[in-house]
Amino acid sequence: MATTSIWFWLAFNAGVFVALIIDLVQFKHRGRELSMRAAAQRTGIWIVLSLLFNLVVWKIRGPDKALEFLTGYVIEYSLSVDNIFVFILIFAYFRVPPMAQHRALVWGIVGALVMRGVMIWLGIELVNRFDFILYIFGAFLLVSAWRMFFVKQEPVDFGKSWVMRCCLRIFPITQDFHGEHFKAWVNNRWVLTPLAVALIVIDVMDLVFAVDSIPAVFAI
Repeated sequence: MATTSIWFWLAFNAGVFVALIIDLVQFKHRGRELSMRAAAQRTGIWIVLSLLFNLVVWKIRGPDKALEFLTGYVIEYSLSVDNIFVFILIFAYFRVPPMAQHRALVWGIVGALVMRGVMIWLGIELVNRFDFILYIFGAFLLVSAWRMFFVKQEPVDFGKSWVMRCCLRIFPITQDFHGEHFKAWVNNRWVLTPLAVALIVIDVMDLVFAVDSIPAVFAI
């Protein structure tokens, strides 16, 4: 079976990070809130880039692998819809200014890429060592689906979550925003801003969502 060079994956990840940094810097230079039209255009650009990468997979690994990538992409894109509503709730809870939301999301994506990369690597290692792990993944997806349809979901209070308790216990946190900065110098010490706390909560919530989405991709 043909294998993909490690240099290919290094180049791929480097390209993703460069694109994210360009997106972040370009938005910062705009100096204004992102409009719905601009957001739709950026979304379209990312979709086009993903489809172009799918063509690269087709060229390098053939149509079967390209179809697997496209299927996984569509599944992940569909599962990401609920992430949007959670992120809206997080921004509303922390009262994140619109101008700062984009920066939190971009760095949240960077953190999510790293964490999901680690989880995917661990998942691959588990599948290679223990074939039965796929059945556990499948059972987990069934339980998640059952909970989604039949278990009443209580409103989330981020202020009482274990993430917030850990942040308050470990880090000094200010109640005031300092532009788009994640930390600020207050009373002769560095403190985290609410934007940094929102970023931490976003990454943790994305990690929780990954527990559902990664097994779905492995099922392909």
